Amino acid sequence: MTSVEAFPPSMGMGSEHANGSNKTADGKIDSKLNGKHHAEPNGKHVASEPNGKSHVSEPNGGSKTSGGGGKTAPSSALGSRNPQDLIQRGVYKSNMLGTATFIGLRALDPLLQYKLLAGDWGTRLLSKLNISSIPLYDYLVETTTSGGTRSAIIRHLPLPRLLLLLMSAGSSLKQIYWLLSLSREELTPAAAVEVSLFNTVVNTMGSLLLLSTSTSASLSTPRITLPFTFNSATGTSMTLPLPIAIGTIMYVTGMAIETLTERTRKKFKDDEANEGKICREGLWNKARHINYGGYTLWRAGYAMAAGGWIPALGVAAFHIWHFVSRSTVFMSEYMQSRYGEQWEKYKHEVPYVLIPGIY
Repeated sequence: MTSVEAFPPSMGMGSEHANGSNKTADGKIDSKLNGKHHAEPNGKHVASEPNGKSHVSEPNGGSKTSGGGGKTAPSSALGSRNPQDLIQRGVYKSNMLGTATFIGLRALDPLLQYKLLAGDWGTRLLSKLNISSIPLYDYLVETTTSGGTRSAIIRHLPLPRLLLLLMSAGSSLKQIYWLLSLSREELTPAAAVEVSLFNTVVNTMGSLLLLSTSTSASLSTPRITLPFTFNSATGTSMTLPLPIAIGTIMYVTGMAIETLTERTRKKFKDDEANEGKICREGLWNKARHINYGGYTLWRAGYAMAAGGWIPALGVAAFHIWHFVSRSTVFMSEYMQSRYGEQWEKYKHEVPYVLIPGIY
């Protein structure tokens, strides 16, 4: 899953060393620095590292390293990172191999879904599993000109399949945009592979659900008539199963919530006046992890457009469990170490975690 929190250097709580003191176990100041640390007149502490770089601890709890390597969070925040968390929280640098891996794998996903939905990969796979599938018909189109009649075979992609294919492409584009424009934290190659494979597997399951005669939302009822689709020649209008219509609305709404809130946070954090502050702009003042809520909504909508109500409930339940038991726990630990009392105040004033007014 790709929804993550990305925060700039903190002005919050730091270690005793970062605050300009070097204390022993009995609380006294140790004047023996062993040649490794020295205090600067401005209150900063500088540690000489074996590689020749200087690590500067700021009085406000932030830290920086000279000699390259990118910006990092305070040591207290970095030390609180959960090893199970895929995101390198507080490590503000790009990983070229990780970025290239993620973009390449996510770009391949819509091509795979096209082969499943518009080609014969999906039906062949279901056939090997002894599962019947909905056939995709080819149409013979004849065009008569002065030079004679020409025939062409056209493969018409039904609207339900087209919508699911667009959802696959939209999720890939959104996540690539997130990595290139919204996230500042490192994405390692291993994390890139894991996140990409998860999304591809889930999207593939959706495509197979739509193709199977026993699970396809395209065969469900009731159906709704789409506006502005009346064909005067045939006297008919285009209809769409209700689950697919609702799923499409959920997908668009959830994608908008996730993308817009992440853009809002990025704009807030880019403003130097907000350094060390928790973003509470817009929907961030309604739920602490509103982007996770948006992700859950569009993922459930994707599943509903593919297989109807039961897959949608299953996907929503899985993601809520995952976010509540893992992602928000990791994030809360990180935020607590990074912002201290400010995070506690935010949790008290914004009690909802994922969905405003519900949870």
